[in-house]
Amino acid sequence: MAHLIEREQWVGKPDVLHGEFQAGAYGAEVSVIFYSSDQIGGGPKLHKHPYAEVFVVREGRGLFTIGDKTIEATAGQILVVPADVPHKFSNLGPGRFESTDVHVAGAFITEWLE
Repeated sequence: MAHLIEREQWVGKPDVLHGEFQAGAYGAEVSVIFYSSDQIGGGPKLHKHPYAEVFVVREGRGLFTIGDKTIEATAGQILVVPADVPHKFSNLGPGRFESTDVHVAGAFITEWLE
């Protein structure tokens, strides 16, 4: 059976694509965060997951820390973080940073390290 999820069911901000969706409840082993920040330096603190995470940078520039590497990523680039590798990112500016963060699990499992 197909499921149609309406925007207002998962989007947290009306003017940008920003919100979370856990598809496990619909039989899919994937969860997605649509991230958006206008704040330079804004982003999640260091954390890890017991599954891989894929970041698709949609707009702007982000500074990613993945394990012991620091990577500057721009719109159109994709980063893949293996399971159990600590990571974080922040908006480098100028302007908005947007990413689509694909978690290879039906529900979010996050261990915060900072």
